Amino acid sequence: MSGVTKDSVWGAGTIAVRGGEAGPWPGGATQVPIVNSVAFGYDDVDRWHEVALGMRAGHIYSRNTNPTVAAFEEKLRRLEGGEAAASFGSGMAAISNTLWALLKPGDRVVSITDSYGGTSRLFLEFLPKYGIRADLAATGDPGALEKAVGQGCRLVYVETPTNPTLKVVDLRRAARAARAAGAILVVDNTFATPIIQQPLALGADLVVHSASKFLGGHADVLGGVVAGRRDLVDTVFKYREINGAALSADAAYLLIRGMKTLALRVRQQSRSALVIARLLEKHPAVSRVFYPGLMSHPGHDVATAQMRGGFGGVLSFSLKGGFDAVRQFLPALQLAHLAANLGSVETVAGPPRTTSHVELSAEDREALGIPEALVRYSVGIEETADLVSDLQQALGTITSG
Repeated sequence: MSGVTKDSVWGAGTIAVRGGEAGPWPGGATQVPIVNSVAFGYDDVDRWHEVALGMRAGHIYSRNTNPTVAAFEEKLRRLEGGEAAASFGSGMAAISNTLWALLKPGDRVVSITDSYGGTSRLFLEFLPKYGIRADLAATGDPGALEKAVGQGCRLVYVETPTNPTLKVVDLRRAARAARAAGAILVVDNTFATPIIQQPLALGADLVVHSASKFLGGHADVLGGVVAGRRDLVDTVFKYREINGAALSADAAYLLIRGMKTLALRVRQQSRSALVIARLLEKHPAVSRVFYPGLMSHPGHDVATAQMRGGFGGVLSFSLKGGFDAVRQFLPALQLAHLAANLGSVETVAGPPRTTSHVELSAEDREALGIPEALVRYSVGIEETADLVSDLQQALGTITSG
């Protein structure tokens, strides 16, 4: 778990490149090394004991802390403006460990109906088995969330923009409601990234990421991270120490390398996504586009107020003609991987029934407002004009009936 250092006045792009990399590294290396040592030795037994008790800086065992992992945590901590950060072997490990560490039998959680399918399963299936009640409020109705939170809860969990319908949660209102109820507000910031949105500055207590997505950016590493209030991160970290869902040094190195271009990637992806969303909104084969950058989006005003420099690199859209249209459209794309991933330098596309919400039935997806004809489209860093051309030709292959 990273320690707190005095933040500089650097911008987000500079922190993404330089943050957490002060060193010094062995041999004068300019890059964070991969430290693949399970344990760390000490000649002085008393110093060893002090490090083990957290009284002195250092590392004991890589399931607990590791130099490469600590550099990644510090980079993310500074980008999000948190007091501390702790990392995990995957995004779902970050989410589940946070919930398990902070909740106990008899507690109540309030979340939203729109969230990643794996997260929904935690609320609907796993937590209730241990006497933890989870209630989901309608995502597009801030009053419904406030009412649910006002009835009393231990923790409020939201993601914004949501996966896969890109709904927007007003984080300032959610934070006020959580504070009034004495609850912890946890925000999944995977879609927006700290380049575009900083939930902690808007009142959240913790922010979580699937680092496998935009942070890593190259679809080649799994990881997760939580950042925010030190007391809460400490609690989650101590749980993870025993639970064992640690991030490896190799994964941390890849995440550090990927994050160096985070600002450049996200800004390009956001610019392209807005152009594409505007194009799709006018296309006769598309029934609806979900993207907060569109003025027609119900959450556009809130998104404009709490996001900066763009609206993210993910959008979704529903095709006329139902899932038969999806079957024709997706294979016709030449500049998109058809895969269950997002946030990569390459464009990735797929339907929720095989990606974000594969765990749910068609009826469950319908109840959550996810059309079967929906396509989630994660914009890569390819030339915008090439992506537009590819989408146009693929949409042209759809035949009615």
